[in-house]
This record gives sequence, structure tokens and C-alpha cells, in this order.
Amino acid sequence: MPTDTNSTTPDVRPVAGHIGAEIHGVDLAGDLDETVIARIRAAVLRWKVVFFRGQRLDHAGHVALARRFGEPVVLPRRGKASPPDFPEIETTADRLELGGRFGMEHDEWLRRRRHTLLRGWHCDHGARVDPPAATILRAETVPPYGGDTTWANLAAAYAGLSAPVRAFADGLRAEHRLGVGYQPRSGDDAYARHLLDHQTASEHPLVRVHPETGERVLFVNGYYVEQISGLSRPESAAVLQMLLEQATRPEYTVRFRWEPGSVAFWDNRATIHLAPGDTAHLGHPRTMHRVMLAGDVPAGVDGRPSLPLTGTAPGRW
Repeated sequence: MPTDTNSTTPDVRPVAGHIGAEIHGVDLAGDLDETVIARIRAAVLRWKVVFFRGQRLDHAGHVALARRFGEPVVLPRRGKASPPDFPEIETTADRLELGGRFGMEHDEWLRRRRHTLLRGWHCDHGARVDPPAATILRAETVPPYGGDTTWANLAAAYAGLSAPVRAFADGLRAEHRLGVGYQPRSGDDAYARHLLDHQTASEHPLVRVHPETGERVLFVNGYYVEQISGLSRPESAAVLQMLLEQATRPEYTVRFRWEPGSVAFWDNRATIHLAPGDTAHLGHPRTMHRVMLAGDVPAGVDGRPSLPLTGTAPGRW
């Protein structure tokens, strides 16, 4: 269980070689002093995702915690499972509402979105011109097995590329678009129509400079990236496949086993993550609560910022 005081130095214990650390000795529902806040912030920047176990956060405590590290995002649309009195919190259940809203069972919706091994990897809201800086995810109910989340360190992945490939990637930009690669149903598909009616797209640098650490980050993911600007479709597909395989190499990843009361806090600017796809058949609930922190507009190695293409503007959700 959490300790009764937050005046001592948190115990940061790395769990994988390049990414992930568990933090012990902190009660996130308590009064965190500035030393503890600074220690947690430094751990997030160093290890990209940090984990806390046995926490007793409620919705109010979750939002209050997020405000210690930034400005929580207020989403204009949330599912019915999300708490109405806390607009900063988005709640996901074991069978996400989105598929059912468009006439599909969740497993079919998931298959149509993740039809390749790399398609599920993403940062949160990566099609926006200003993706969230960080996410704080809290587990309320989890199945007895399954339901793990995996994160990858995009700064380590970039550093692991050969020097010629790093130099090549440094000068590229790519289009990130909501719903890229979704395989529609035959005939009418309500979700495909929804994607067309709510398009969000931005052009981001393929390598962004982290605004706090100065690290170069391989800014790719399998869910939003559609096309590398200036390359042909075959060239773009080949380069993206190579870079995604690099980003998700096992040595750059960490996998977390959730328990009720677990909290994960990750840097959305320097990671991609893979939500679980192994729980739909288990018959056990998985209820998670998410708060995201507002982020900035990415900038590339050359200093050029990301550009909004459609459906997005800095600071407007």
C-alpha cells in the first residue's frame, strides 16, 4: 500500500533496459511536495513511462494529480462510461463503446483497425497538430490475467538507428491522419463514414526534438502515419515499415501487468504504446480511467513546427 507521507524521496526502480520504472513510496492521493513532484517528473523524462501500484485515487484525486504536472485536456466527446462530473477523465471498459456505436462487436472493430502486427502501436491523439504531452492512466478493474499494455521508447529507437539512416530520417516529414488503414465493411460502414466526417490530420516531422530533454525522437506510429512527404507510396511504405519495426524492437519496450489501483504515467511525446487485444474473450471487466495533459506543437531537427492539415488547431479540442 502507499506510504502515509510524501516527504521522503520516492524510490525509482527501473524495470527494463531502455524504458519503464516502478516508483515506490508515494501516495498519489496525498499532498505531494515539490521535491516529490520533481522526482516523478524527472523519472518520466528519463524512463518515458513510470508505474505506481496499490494507489487509492478517485476521480477528483486523479484530476488533482494531473494538474500538478500540466493542464488536463477536456475532450469535447466522451463515451457514456466516463464520469459526467469530471470532464478531464475518459473511461474505457473491457468492450469499448466505439465499435458498438457503429454496429460492430468490439473484436470485429479491433480486427478492422489492427490488421497488421504494427497497426495498434500509437501515441495518444497523434493526428492532432499538438498531441498530448503525457497521459496518466488508472486501473479500476482488470481481468485476472491478460490486458497488459506495452510501451516503446522512441528516443532509444532513434539512437539505435545507423548514422546514415538517422541523417535521412532527420529531414523527413509525414502525414498523420485519423483512421489510416481501417478496413471497411462491405456495403455501408457507419464507422468509415464517421472517419470521413471527422477527419483530423497533421504533417509532423519524422524526427521531433523533445522540448524538455532535447532528445531526438523517432516520431512514428502504426495507427496514424499515412505517408512520408516527398516519397512515393512504395518508398514510403518500405521506410515506415523499417522504422516501425525499429521502434517496436523488444529491447526498446516494456510490458506492464495491471492490478486494481495501478497507475501508469507516460511521456506521450517520446513513446508509443500498444493497448491489449487479448481480453474480449475472457468475460472479465477491464475499466481504466485516463487523463491527458495538453502538449505543444512538435518541431523537427530543422526547427520547423508541425502543420495542421484538417480538423485540428493548437489548443482547440
